[in-house]
Amino acid sequence: MDLGIDRQALVPVVQQIVSAVAQWIRKSGAAPGTRLPSVRQLALDNLVSQSNVVEAFERMVAQGLLVPRQGSGFMVAPPAASRETQWYEGAEQAWGTFTDGPLGELKLGCGWLPDAWRESDDISYAIREVSRTDTAGLFNYSTPLGLPALREQLLKRLTHMQVASGLECILTTHGASHAQDLLIRTLLKAGDTVVVEAPGYGNLFRQLAFHGVHLLEVPRTHGGPDIPALEALLQHHRPKCLFINGLYHNPTGTSLCREVAERLLQLARREDFLIIEEDIYGDLQHASCVRLSALPHEGRVIYVSSFSKTLSSALRVGYLSASAAIVARLASLKTLTGIGTSRFAEAVVASLLANGTYRKWVQRLRKRLGMQMAATLQVLEDEEWRVFAIPSGGMFLWVKPGVADPSRLHAQARRLGVLLSPGALFSPSGELSDWLRINVAYADDQRALALFRAMGPARPTSTILKTTSV
Repeated sequence: MDLGIDRQALVPVVQQIVSAVAQWIRKSGAAPGTRLPSVRQLALDNLVSQSNVVEAFERMVAQGLLVPRQGSGFMVAPPAASRETQWYEGAEQAWGTFTDGPLGELKLGCGWLPDAWRESDDISYAIREVSRTDTAGLFNYSTPLGLPALREQLLKRLTHMQVASGLECILTTHGASHAQDLLIRTLLKAGDTVVVEAPGYGNLFRQLAFHGVHLLEVPRTHGGPDIPALEALLQHHRPKCLFINGLYHNPTGTSLCREVAERLLQLARREDFLIIEEDIYGDLQHASCVRLSALPHEGRVIYVSSFSKTLSSALRVGYLSASAAIVARLASLKTLTGIGTSRFAEAVVASLLANGTYRKWVQRLRKRLGMQMAATLQVLEDEEWRVFAIPSGGMFLWVKPGVADPSRLHAQARRLGVLLSPGALFSPSGELSDWLRINVAYADDQRALALFRAMGPARPTSTILKTTSV
C-alpha cells in the first residue's frame, strides 16, 4: 500500500498515514473485517518507522475506523450505529462539514482555514508567555465585560476601523455565535420579526428559530441586501432587527457597497429597527471597504466579530460593540448563563494583538488567500462553472456547475471524497438549491480539481494517429 508520504509537508507523518489509509478504505470499498497490511510491511514499503504506523492505527481505532485483532493485526471496523454516530451524520449535513470527515474527506465547503495553513508557533509562544506572566489567568474568571487588556486592544482596533466605541461599549464573548445568541435573548422575544439575508449563515437562522423569532428573507445581491425587496417587506412588516454580514459575506463572498449601506441606515432610522452587523471575515480585506458601524448610525448598528476564523477556532474569543446600555444588559445575561468568558484565552489574544503578531499573520493570510482565490476562479472559468460574484478578498465563492447535470454533483463528490456545503444549508427556509459554498483555501486539492473537471464541459476524446516507420 503506497501511502504517498510527503516529508516536506507541514502535516505530521502520523496524520498523513491516517489520511492515506482512510482514503484507501473509502476508495477501495473495503468491507468490514478486511485485514490491513502488517505494521512492519507498511512501514517498510513507505520508509517510515513502525512506531508511526502503530500510532496512526491506534488513532484510527479511537476514531472507530479500525479494530485490532490479537495476533491478526488491524482490520476495517464495521460501521457504527450508535446515537453518537447518528448525531455526527446529522450534524455533518446540517453544519456543512463542521467536523472532520470519518474517512479523511476534503472539507471543500467548510468555513475555516485548513490546519496546514495555521501558524501555531506564535500562538504557542503567547500561551507560554501568558502561563508564565499571568498565573491568575490560568485559574480565575474574567470580568463581566471581558479582560480589560483585551478590550483595550479591541478599542484600538475599532478606532482604526473608524468604528466609534468605548471600553464600556465592548463586550467579549465565546465567539460570534455566542454574541448573536446573547443579542437574540436580550433584544428579541418569541413572535418578534427580523430580516435576514438569503442566502446567509445557517446557524444564525437556527438560533433565531430556536427562540421562536419569525424570519423575513431579503435576497443578497453583489452589493448587499436587495434594497427594493427590503423596502417591500417594510411596507407590511415592522421587524425589530436586520442581521447582515457586511464584508466577504458568508456564503457569497460579496461585500457591502456604500450606496446600499447608506440606504440601510436611512431605512433603520425611518422604520425604527436595529442592524446587527457581523464582521468575522473583515480582517481578510484587500481593498477599501464599507462597514455600517463606521458610518454615522445614531446607535442603530451593533458590531459583532471574532478571531475564530482568522486566528483559532479553539480559543473561542469574540466580541461586540454596542451602546453602553445594551452592553450592560448583555453582560448581565452573559454572567447569568455562563459566569464569564475564558480569561486565559482572552489574555492570549490580547498578547497577539499587542505585540503585532496578529496583524502580521493576517497580512500573510490575505496574500495567500488572494492568490488561491485567483487560481480557483481561473479553474472554475476554465470548467465553465457559474460564479455568483468575484469577491475582492475573503475565502468564499458561491458557485454551481454551469454545464453538467447538477444532480450528478453530490454523487460525484461522494465518489471523490469531497464534502460539500449545499445551498439548502444557507437558506432560511431550507430551500433546495444548485448553488454551493466553496472555500478557496481547500480548492487546490486534487480531489477538488477533479470535481471541478468532472462537472465541467464534456471534452472529445483525442484521436491518436499511429504511424509506421519505414
